[in-house]
Amino acid sequence: MASEAEIQLPIIDISSATAEVGKQVIDAARQYGFLYIDTASSCFSKEEIDSTFKMAQEFFASPIEEKKEVEIRAINFGEFKNNKANQPLPKSLVPHEDNLNRFTSLCQKTCARILTLLALGLDIPDNWFSSRHDPSHGPSGSTLRFLYYPSLRCPSTQSFQHGVDVRAGAHSDYGSITLLFQRDGQPGLEILTLAGTWAGVPVRPAGVSTSASLAPPILVNIGDLLSYWTRGVLKSTVHRVVFAKGEEEESEGRDRYSIVYFCHPCHDTELVAVPSNIVEEVGKGKDTGEGTEMVGEKVVTAGEHLASRLAATYGRSVGAYHRD
Repeated sequence: MASEAEIQLPIIDISSATAEVGKQVIDAARQYGFLYIDTASSCFSKEEIDSTFKMAQEFFASPIEEKKEVEIRAINFGEFKNNKANQPLPKSLVPHEDNLNRFTSLCQKTCARILTLLALGLDIPDNWFSSRHDPSHGPSGSTLRFLYYPSLRCPSTQSFQHGVDVRAGAHSDYGSITLLFQRDGQPGLEILTLAGTWAGVPVRPAGVSTSASLAPPILVNIGDLLSYWTRGVLKSTVHRVVFAKGEEEESEGRDRYSIVYFCHPCHDTELVAVPSNIVEEVGKGKDTGEGTEMVGEKVVTAGEHLASRLAATYGRSVGAYHRD
């Protein structure tokens, strides 16, 4: 499938929890499955985002021996309990544990604000979604992840074939919503359009200030679980990460770093019908996206839904991924 011009997604100021702003969020989630939020209206300062990217870069630049000491599939940080990470930290990140805890907390608060707006846009109680994602109510699949995509000048990418090789293959996210933090000059995200083509998503969309004193807007997307929960009214859009056009001709390649927060409900949350007339009326007959194999008489929990998606992706039994 060919790539087309960059897509222009709405940029939403989430500082006010009103039905009007909620409708803007719902409209974007229904049409695109993606939207930007104005970073200035979120819980984050540019300094906090910059310092967290610096932590990520320090980790990825650390010796391989240090990384092997805490070897894992990805650099994930789940919920911080008693202000402590739930896994051993790499040496380069140990001094920054408090900062990581704060950044994760800010992600949770920003997600709660977005979930409140989604509820308002669906004309249901404003805490309907946010209360089911409250980390004080139990564990969840929520995860903070650092990602690093080496440039084409990295030896391991010298056999790159444009149009064939990508940095991250086509996929959708498993949870409710995802926050994506990106760096200026490091593009590459594409989303699959209804026409079946790939459209680039700029780090700074048209109309956004290019001032280095302002952080790029935060990109938000709907995940499989929230699409399933809303009977397909909210879209979980397939996306991928590619090498930016023309990068292979550059004398110096560009690394790409990103920070992602995957927001999930508490594991024991039952995915009961969302009490919204919009979901009831618009969701009739809609494709509920990934996870439809779990639709039936039994009400599944968020933990079961996540286990099902992991099993479908990695080929093991659902029980292998189920958590209490």
